[in-house]
Amino acid sequence: MTNQVKVLVVDDSAFMRKLISDFLNEDPRFKVIGTARNGKDAIQKVKEWQPDVVTLDIEMPEMNGLEALQVIMRENPTRVVMLSTTTQKGAENTLLAITYGAIDFIAKPSGAISLDLDKIKEEIILKVLMASKANILGLSFKKNKVAPVVTETKPVVEAVPQNSNFKKLVCIGTSTGGPRALQQVLTSLPRTINAPILVVQHMPAGFTKSLASRLDSLCEINVKEAENGDLLENGTAYIAPGGYHLKLKQAGNSLTVFLDKSEPLNGHRPSVDAMYESISEIKNFSKIAVIMTGMGSDGTNGLKALKSSGNTIAIAESEETSIVFGMPKSAIATNLVDEVVNLEKIAPTILKYIDA
Repeated sequence: MTNQVKVLVVDDSAFMRKLISDFLNEDPRFKVIGTARNGKDAIQKVKEWQPDVVTLDIEMPEMNGLEALQVIMRENPTRVVMLSTTTQKGAENTLLAITYGAIDFIAKPSGAISLDLDKIKEEIILKVLMASKANILGLSFKKNKVAPVVTETKPVVEAVPQNSNFKKLVCIGTSTGGPRALQQVLTSLPRTINAPILVVQHMPAGFTKSLASRLDSLCEINVKEAENGDLLENGTAYIAPGGYHLKLKQAGNSLTVFLDKSEPLNGHRPSVDAMYESISEIKNFSKIAVIMTGMGSDGTNGLKALKSSGNTIAIAESEETSIVFGMPKSAIATNLVDEVVNLEKIAPTILKYIDA
């Protein structure tokens, strides 16, 4: 078959190398062109063989996946999908890998690996295929500069004011490539921003808490994993926990977080659609909805609900900077998006409408 996706499989386990290679080679869209057993081996083979996609284990001897990834992205920028454990340390390393330029990650299952890994065969195939189509130019590091870590104690911000009409609410939806995009946007928002921010990032349970902690350490605003009953405050971003839909309840002019485990929407929980549809029912707030990089169309139906409820501005990330131009493209196709901007312009655009 022509135009097969050429894949390099990197893992220190011979069993894992064979299993992943077999999964991919069974699908005619892929051709595993080789394997590597550690980071040094991977760097050399990426240089020699120029694969379309690399699957890269994080924990390896001699040179680990994080170290190898940084060299690969500097010397031979390549689409990389990480394989990581679901431990807290594994989650933190995964987020670092995405910051360094990995397209996506696959959480290794726990337990009897030979039995469990078969359950994620489809995820491996889907994510490697998606990575092969990702916009490598969107990984430009100048567009994702790391903000300095905020070490001083963050001031207490006020709860959403009680008695003014049309307070502001920002709601952001993203998927593949989202952690890097969120870092770019949230580190560019001032702690005095006159709105709370709700975020749905497609991620499994265990990873969203590490994402929130990492972003909180980098941002002027507060960032936390949303908890049931949180009272929304200006200057705080609430990230939907993996496995839960993020919704809102309104009591007078106060808004509180409501998490639920109702059925996934289009395969996603948390779902951007679920968040947007919940926010569409909130009165006396003007809403700024942002859809950024990600595959699929999550957020499109919710955006229609938001727009039909009125008083909503919609911003979509441009094709130029989206790692995967799926969710933004679908939203833009509705003709309901007010602004399409590059990633580095999203935060200024949000602030323009908040200050309007």
